[in-house]
Amino acid sequence: MGFRRSIGGLHRQAAGQLIEVRPGARSRHPSFSFSLWVLTLAVLCVIEIVGHAVRSRIEGYCAVLKIGIISDTHGLLRPEAEQGLAGVAHIIHAGDIGRADVLVRLRRIAPVTAIRGNIDTGDLAKRYPDTQVVRLGERSFYVLHDLQQLQIDPAVCGIDVVVSGHSHRPRIETIDGVLYLNPGSAGPRRFKLPITLATLELTASDLQPVIHDLSRAE
Repeated sequence: MGFRRSIGGLHRQAAGQLIEVRPGARSRHPSFSFSLWVLTLAVLCVIEIVGHAVRSRIEGYCAVLKIGIISDTHGLLRPEAEQGLAGVAHIIHAGDIGRADVLVRLRRIAPVTAIRGNIDTGDLAKRYPDTQVVRLGERSFYVLHDLQQLQIDPAVCGIDVVVSGHSHRPRIETIDGVLYLNPGSAGPRRFKLPITLATLELTASDLQPVIHDLSRAE
């Protein structure tokens, strides 16, 4: 192997061939190009994975779960109540059901969590408890019929929402970070009290309860 100079660069002679080596020139090595391509592909894959995780987190944060809450039907499920609950993901009945077919019809709309009230006897009293804890949309609900019989501290127990009935008076109140929700009565009218039910929209960051007055349909 020998070397000789020429105008514009240095030539190396090997095996009868002349290879020009210019000052400052870089060799285009195939393995370097392949490594760069692999690195670029890996970076793009990481970006896609991270982007998907971020999108999923944002979608979960913004997703809305709508819950229907009804109580004191006393054997009467009005068509207006069924219409008001249409489209909910779950229904909570806070007692004084009155008749089993009320729950049968509610289950045609959505899955139902129910507890018994003071008028629920016989099979209803046997099949349904006094209280229930249900978790919906990462929120814990404590359901009982008469709020006066509440025997736990919801805030200490990690309860987000206490659902009750009995009074036939709708109520929305937050105490110590716990939402207390009474949907009122959707059954036969009692005195001059309104006929109501409630819906509750859940997101990862918020609770949006709404009382719906069914009296206007009468």
